[in-house]
Amino acid sequence: MRPPAIEEYAVSGRDSGPYAITVGPDGALWFTMVHSGRIGRLVPGQEPTSHQLAPDSGPTVICEGPDGALWFTEYRAHRIGRITTDGRVTEFTPPTAECGPFGIAAGPDGALWFTETAADRIGRLAVDGTVTEYPLPRTGMFPSAIAAAGDAMWFTMNQANAIGRIDMNGRVTVHDLPTEAAAPVGIAVGPDGSVWFTEIAAGRIGRMAPGGRITEYPLPDRSARPHAVTTDADGTAWFTEWGGNRVGSVTSDGTVTVHDLPTPASEPHGITVGPDGALWTALETGALARVEPTTTSTTSTTSTTGTASTTIGTKHTEQRNAS
Repeated sequence: MRPPAIEEYAVSGRDSGPYAITVGPDGALWFTMVHSGRIGRLVPGQEPTSHQLAPDSGPTVICEGPDGALWFTEYRAHRIGRITTDGRVTEFTPPTAECGPFGIAAGPDGALWFTETAADRIGRLAVDGTVTEYPLPRTGMFPSAIAAAGDAMWFTMNQANAIGRIDMNGRVTVHDLPTEAAAPVGIAVGPDGSVWFTEIAAGRIGRMAPGGRITEYPLPDRSARPHAVTTDADGTAWFTEWGGNRVGSVTSDGTVTVHDLPTPASEPHGITVGPDGALWTALETGALARVEPTTTSTTSTTSTTGTASTTIGTKHTEQRNAS
């Protein structure tokens, strides 16, 4: 079986650092450039464009909002940004100073929900600029990525070795992971309600089924440092291997497949399903990669639900180039 075709599109200089990526309401790919403080836009076949923010703002995760604009976190500037498709930028500052916003996603209530890594809080930002913050039940949890599901939001807690759920009233439920020191980062929700997440320090991809059962799938390369994850229309989870220079997938039956990226040490971070049905990932070395999900071959089908790992992650190592 042949591997998928992978193409790379240069979008910035090597020092700009494309980090996260999403599809905008205009059908273009929008991405953050964490090192240069820019928001980029690419329509395949056209020249990329970008919009300058404060150079040291550290734009990190980006998502489409409910209002036809793109919303993003500014990790270093401790702000939430909004950019229209014609490039107009508005910025909002959460009430808690130095909160370190990282993950952001549109919620089912029409607001933007974001994580405050340095403040152990989940924030809610209405499109009119009103911010509400909800404290987490433990300290030092380092909430990271966040995703919407039904009537709630799911998020990873990188230093608490857990994933959390917060409902629209701010009630938080914590689910501890079977593997110790797994350091979860990326999170996504599939069409069947399954919650998928990456375990960057354990080299595993986790899945919580709708009934609450957690299964962890070890990657062929346990030092690959899986970072971001998304799901396609079939419910397959696609993820980036930041340390392994690969893009991989996991099906609901536990079939793991990985693919090498063409450029060595390209540092893949964010990943999304593009408007063309392909997978697109942001490469920190200055490009976007397009992965056509054709016929794939199985590289691993093993899983575990409780084996401890001896890999210990250091604080926020998955974001060493963003903070």
